[in-house]
Amino acid sequence: MALYAALARPLLFRADPERVHDATVRAAAVASGSRLVCRAIAARRPAPDPRLAVEVAGLRMRSPIGLAAGFDKNARAVPFLAALGFGHVEVGSVSAEASAGNPRPRLFRLPEQRAVVVHYGVPNDGAGRVAARLARPRPDVPVGANVVSTNRGHDESDDAILADYVTSVQRLQDRADYVVLNLSCPNTRDGRGFFADRGRLRALLSRLALLGVRRPLFLKVAPGGDADSLLATVQPFAFVSGFSVNLPPGKPAGLEHLTMPGAVSGAPAAAAALRTVAELRAAAAGYAIFGSGGVFTAADAYAMIRAGADLVQLYTALIYEGPGAVARITRGLAELLERDGHATVAGAVGTA
Repeated sequence: MALYAALARPLLFRADPERVHDATVRAAAVASGSRLVCRAIAARRPAPDPRLAVEVAGLRMRSPIGLAAGFDKNARAVPFLAALGFGHVEVGSVSAEASAGNPRPRLFRLPEQRAVVVHYGVPNDGAGRVAARLARPRPDVPVGANVVSTNRGHDESDDAILADYVTSVQRLQDRADYVVLNLSCPNTRDGRGFFADRGRLRALLSRLALLGVRRPLFLKVAPGGDADSLLATVQPFAFVSGFSVNLPPGKPAGLEHLTMPGAVSGAPAAAAALRTVAELRAAAAGYAIFGSGGVFTAADAYAMIRAGADLVQLYTALIYEGPGAVARITRGLAELLERDGHATVAGAVGTA
């Protein structure tokens, strides 16, 4: 990590952030094509600690630390990412049809805040092509598909948006180990408040019930929503396994002056994410919860677990700390569990 911070990061931060991201994913995709390279990378990480093993919605993972959607939008680099030590990898967001996303520039760094402003608008290759990639042999690490409606750059009818989600689930669910419905993508035209109308969420879940959901399904929601209302809408649909925390729309306190469009990930998102995880855990006993937002250290991950998260996801930490962050956080989390006398991750969930 010190080498990355001293040498690699200063060079990378001189270049356009989206160009760096695209080049990184291309390199990771090339590495994913070589079993020898992936095995060599995996051999450098610590052996799995049995205290970190978790089972969520029937999915067994070597650790609760996973990669959030947004890095590998099109499932091009799953073997390499698994080799880094993630307990699960989530790809996407993916829509029914391919989309170019929002105009550039659409990704901005905030180094002083250890943050990134994201206004991608979910560019992706479409559910069909992503499903084909997920059909290839891959490591024994659960892979999730994060689903969103296609960003066509204009408003669409309720029926068209709901149908888009259903099409993506239909194409992806037999290729992924779990599916996440991104109900609150903060940088698309329809994502901010569309499902704040619980009638629309009920309509989507009803359509999926008719389709038949064959994988664990999670709902990705924005901070600040009404957890009780959400739970009341979801309870009739037994195939919903839990919830995931998204970025809040707009700019957080202290960054209202920013003029670039998009939502802020990284350290400024941590407080809202922790609060949302705690609210969901209090309202939704029995459901699994993915916690994400501002996770840079083992202490951050542990705080998310103690707030109520069964699983913890990160992404921005890779930008600021490098790929070694995965092993460092995983190792540190095992030490924190031992310090507090927890034999398993599950024993620490919700103990704050």
